[in-house]
Amino acid sequence: MTSTDLDNSRGLRLSLAGLFINGALAIIKLVTGIVGHSYALIADAVESMADIFGSIVVWSGLRIARRPPDENHPYGHGKAEPLAALVVALMLIGAAIGISIEAVREIISPHHAPAAYTLWVLFGIITVKELLYRIGRRIARDSASSAVLADAWHHRSDALTSLAAAVGISIALIGGAGYEPADDWAALAASAVILYNAIRIMRPPLGELMDVEPAEITDRVRTVAGRVEGVMDVEKVLARKSGTHYWVDMHVEVDGRMSVCDAHEVAHQVKDAVRVAMPSVVDVLIHIEPAGHRDEA
Repeated sequence: MTSTDLDNSRGLRLSLAGLFINGALAIIKLVTGIVGHSYALIADAVESMADIFGSIVVWSGLRIARRPPDENHPYGHGKAEPLAALVVALMLIGAAIGISIEAVREIISPHHAPAAYTLWVLFGIITVKELLYRIGRRIARDSASSAVLADAWHHRSDALTSLAAAVGISIALIGGAGYEPADDWAALAASAVILYNAIRIMRPPLGELMDVEPAEITDRVRTVAGRVEGVMDVEKVLARKSGTHYWVDMHVEVDGRMSVCDAHEVAHQVKDAVRVAMPSVVDVLIHIEPAGHRDEA
């Protein structure tokens, strides 16, 4: 099992743990929000319920992405991962819109001030969610997983929502009569933060699905290939990401007087060198050309 596969397994375990934790926190926040008269906390509970579905989506996407290539999917199932990340981002957008609508409705409707004990619940939730975010971000960085990163930002969004709710409740409690809507303004502010994060995490999976060139990969492949004996120049390098792996196509120039067998051997050496230097690259397709030739196709 490669380090990338190990990181993928860690991502699966984290998403499963997040599923159970989000379920418990959603129940705690919903009950506390209803009993403690805090719409910001109720809105936070709604966001946590979206987190539950998000964790299921990420977990499913990671499981599908691990499947090996088959007859219908010769490049594997890695695209399931950015698809899962995109679904999570869209869910965050939906949650942000829903929370903002309800927050405005609560602002224009008089209601009781939130109970003081709701703050202690929020502080505990913020701690748990921030911890999940930091763990998920580290795993996402190690595995280059957009789905795990989206799930991590989902936890951070929940922590920010809870923090905004805590600020709003504090203002409502300290200000007294007339400051009750501060709780709802906090929910509205939290929805703006959620929307911002949703748009932010949409970009990487969209890039993967549209096969945007990963410049850091192609640049390194070009450098590694250029060091192989017999390679006179690297004319073209193309790469695309699927899940946590990369597929590379490249044009390598060799001495035009070289035999087909020798040129074939150079191509194998280039492929081996790239895969050793970059374990995330699972395959390299090499087109050999005579030095000085430029294929315009």
